[in-house]
Amino acid sequence: MKPLDGIRVLDLTRVLAGPYCTALLADLGAEVIKLEPPRGDDYRHIGPFLDGDSALFSLNNRGKKSIALNLKDPEGLALAQQIARGCDVVVENFRPGVAEKIGLGPDTLRAQNTGLIYARVSGFGQTGPFRDLPAYDLVVQAMSGLMAATGEEGGAPLKTGESVADLMGGLFGSWAILAALVNRGRTGQGAVLDIAMYDAVYSLLTTSHALHFYAGQTPERVGNRHPLSTPFGCFATRDGQVVIAVLTPAQFARLAVLIGQPDLPQDARFGTDSLRTKHEPALKACIEAWSAKQTTEDAMIALAEAQLPSAPIWTIAEASTSAHAKARTLVQDGARPLVGQPVWFDGEKPMAQTPAPGLSADATRILSDFCDVDAARLAHLRDKGVVL
Repeated sequence: MKPLDGIRVLDLTRVLAGPYCTALLADLGAEVIKLEPPRGDDYRHIGPFLDGDSALFSLNNRGKKSIALNLKDPEGLALAQQIARGCDVVVENFRPGVAEKIGLGPDTLRAQNTGLIYARVSGFGQTGPFRDLPAYDLVVQAMSGLMAATGEEGGAPLKTGESVADLMGGLFGSWAILAALVNRGRTGQGAVLDIAMYDAVYSLLTTSHALHFYAGQTPERVGNRHPLSTPFGCFATRDGQVVIAVLTPAQFARLAVLIGQPDLPQDARFGTDSLRTKHEPALKACIEAWSAKQTTEDAMIALAEAQLPSAPIWTIAEASTSAHAKARTLVQDGARPLVGQPVWFDGEKPMAQTPAPGLSADATRILSDFCDVDAARLAHLRDKGVVL
């Protein structure tokens, strides 16, 4: 199952947002040509390392081919433009305006290939007063509203434990590319796509949007509990914590019976979800009077028997080695484990079949296939420093 078999992608991206976008396309069968500077993608030089190779680079550049060109040399730029002519999609995550400056902007490349889909992934987008701001993941989390709503109750704002702004930018980038490919199949027309990490993260804050736009409230930090529903969070056990997520009246009634307080739903403080949230500290004390006497494992068994959504809090090691993770093929085992796209298609899970490439490892084949470069010219280009 390779839904994108036959689609060619020129990947001009580096670090995380762009490479994650194109890795998802490679998983689905696209031929992704990663064009790097002679020094390589910045992530090649960021640890942790395994046998000299960056883990972050390996994870986010699976299934791709690599060629390193000196774009400051006219011959190198001409080769890059020629490769683009043979591609269906170009993806870049330069600062706004840089692609045009070096000769790889959308107007230049689409003039040579009218059906080209040109995707631009950046921190704040190609327009607007923030477009030129440096945009690392932390910056976007801070300015989007995500950090302000994340953290312990009464505590300071916190970033999430993962680079969600980069990853969401990449995910929405791949989503937009697929939509543009569908449209091109109908109309024959390519497109220029403007994907901003900031916009991507902001669009996902639906609880904050509900509070701000519809309830006239500023979202507050509430730690691990839900800002709108209760009980919905972490509860102490004898040896740790358990997550309990109750949303419906029927679930709350079953929880009340389980913890030995079947009359809780009739308590005026807990009659509705909103009232339970208003009186959350009192309700949490009732639940922990039961859970704190249980081990996490015993609490999980009891909650499962009562058909209540619940979970232990696992480390990444525990999540990765669970029987469910293995059944769902969340990790592609090997000397260098890979984590690919998560969707199953007709019972099959498309995954990149090759690891991340060595720097310029595929230059000979790429230049032959896309640019008709023979061995003699390749030797000349390498001697001149145009091709690594």
